[in-house]
Amino acid sequence: MAAIETDGLTKRYGSVAAVEGLDLTVERGTVYGFLGPNGAGKTTTMRLLTGLTRPSEGTATVAGVDVRERDRLGEHIGYVPDTPPLYEKLTAREQLSAVADVRGLDRETVRERVPALLDRFGLDAADDRIETYSKGMKQKTSVVQAIVHEPDVVFLDEPTSGLDPNAARTLKAVLTELRDAGTAVFLSTHVLPVVDELADVVGLLYDGELLAEDDPERLKADLDGETLEDAFVELTTEDDPATRPRERP
Repeated sequence: MAAIETDGLTKRYGSVAAVEGLDLTVERGTVYGFLGPNGAGKTTTMRLLTGLTRPSEGTATVAGVDVRERDRLGEHIGYVPDTPPLYEKLTAREQLSAVADVRGLDRETVRERVPALLDRFGLDAADDRIETYSKGMKQKTSVVQAIVHEPDVVFLDEPTSGLDPNAARTLKAVLTELRDAGTAVFLSTHVLPVVDELADVVGLLYDGELLAEDDPERLKADLDGETLEDAFVELTTEDDPATRPRERP
């Protein structure tokens, strides 16, 4: 069973299609780099796959759970949105302990896992209120919150935003470890070197449609690019990129 499967997944707002007929298969133990220009539908896709937005048409399952079953879905996923959902009157330690309790982790596991993750990400201010945190510290808290329960699938929307180089390096190491342990990582970012380094498969969304999908090296070779940025620019600056044939493994 794949970690993520969609069939004709579509989201319309009135007459405007934010996502149109999306067919995706993301296997377990895979880092999937989900790229596209601003307004392509990447965040809408993540909201569909995390149960926060209901599809207009089509189907999607994540870890074998229909995305319409939001309560069940939450047990299997972690999500780092562009704007982290944090209770600013709590400390990071309190926030993470509360999330771990909601996720059903036993107290012994919480006592072990939360301090270990806080230490790994260098959250020295874990006992200060989140309202006093910098953007980077809030982002670290959001990342830890998304992975504390060891989910089957992790969705990350611009996860390196605000992170210093050391924290960004830690995040990349953690994502690699999750992938190696069988977790699917669905990663959307404009920091293309991160995708180039981590992704096993790259999908390019344009105007709500999947324009290209391949492993990074083949995608770059097919488009005569030395970097993923070259391939991205080539695909998204055609006169009518939507008319290009889709690249598939």
